[in-house]
Amino acid sequence: MRRLMILAAFAAGVSLCANPPVLAQEKVRLTGSGASFPAPIYLAWFKDFSKKNAIVTVDYQSKGSGAGVQDFLNKTVDFAASDSAMNKEDIAKVAEGVQLLPMTAGEIVLAFNLPGNPKGLKLPRDVYSNIFLGKITRWNDPKIAAANPGMTLPDLPITVVVRADSSGTTAVFTKHLSAINEDFKKTLGEGNTVNWPASDKFIKSPKNDGVTATVRQTPGAIGYIEYGFAKLAKVDFALLQNKAGQYVVPSAESGAEALAAVKMPEDLVAWLPDPDGAKSYPITSYTWMIFRKKNADPAKAKAMREMIEYGLTDGQKIADSMGYIPLPAVVVEQVRKAAANIK
Repeated sequence: MRRLMILAAFAAGVSLCANPPVLAQEKVRLTGSGASFPAPIYLAWFKDFSKKNAIVTVDYQSKGSGAGVQDFLNKTVDFAASDSAMNKEDIAKVAEGVQLLPMTAGEIVLAFNLPGNPKGLKLPRDVYSNIFLGKITRWNDPKIAAANPGMTLPDLPITVVVRADSSGTTAVFTKHLSAINEDFKKTLGEGNTVNWPASDKFIKSPKNDGVTATVRQTPGAIGYIEYGFAKLAKVDFALLQNKAGQYVVPSAESGAEALAAVKMPEDLVAWLPDPDGAKSYPITSYTWMIFRKKNADPAKAKAMREMIEYGLTDGQKIADSMGYIPLPAVVVEQVRKAAANIK
């Protein structure tokens, strides 16, 4: 009997050696930072993705496109996000290679704060570009009144709220203004930062949520913010005149028509400074996530590819409800293919 027990114990030991217990997978923590423009939808994605993937946690800091790119260059984050993509000079600094992926798209609105909260305020192209050039300074300006017959406009100075930080939203907005107003192009130009007119009627505020809060708190204010922030904050925003001369509200439909006006190139960086299309919203842009092609940790590389796939599938389903534009199907496939470069 004793001999049988010894043999049984020996057999069990052999069995354990042949089939060692499965160890729990190590948890993976991904860190990212950058653009505030897509922050509401990214934070929703990352929360749901982390909930559905028990071993991966994604932490994202909304601090502005410029700060995100700098964090990426400093290797303090695993990925970054930027509305102005990444310039060739910065890409050349990354020995591991860079993969830019457009993950969502959105529209920039001009939020305003006027007595009586007038609905349906229309701003022609030459009007809103000249407001941000500091040339149109009062709400009852004849050009604003002419576009809004029957609307009572106050004799109130226009307070212009702009970004204080290095901002991809500013880059997209000033690229558009430079495309439609030659004077703006020559005087201020485009970029993550520009030298706004030196005036006490120009106020600087950080990030999209900072501009949103400042507009809400300042009677007579106007500022550029992502449509999703305007929806969340329930602030009023203007109908803007597009290239075809139509006044358009931001929506998934007007944004999709704008995206359809441009073909995505191989490097996945496409700009829409002044899109064609009768129903196109005039200030529409992709926004990018930025990854290294070669990553030291294979588990992190795998987790980032899974995070991207989530964004391309479940993530796109909530875009419209959050004030963003679902990616065109052809772009989804281009992004999915390029994501395989992250190793």
